[in-house]
Amino acid sequence: MADCKECQKNVTGDEIGLNMKLIDRTLTEFLCISCMSKMFSCDESLLRERIKYYKEIGCKLFPSDSPND
Repeated sequence: MADCKECQKNVTGDEIGLNMKLIDRTLTEFLCISCMSKMFSCDESLLRERIKYYKEIGCKLFPSDSPND
C-alpha cells in the first residue's frame, strides 16, 4: 500500500480509489480520508458515503470485497 502524501498515514485501497475517482486517475501519490476531507472542506463521513455509493454501483476503482476503510 501507499502512504498519505500529507501525513504519511497508510492509505487503504478504498482511499486510493477515492483519490482516483475524485481527483485524477493517473495519481501516484494519495491522500488519506482525513487529509482529503480537509482538501475538499467536508466531513470524513461524506467521503465514506461516497465510497459506499461507488461500491454499490459497481465502480471498478472500489472492489466490493475490500473493507470500507
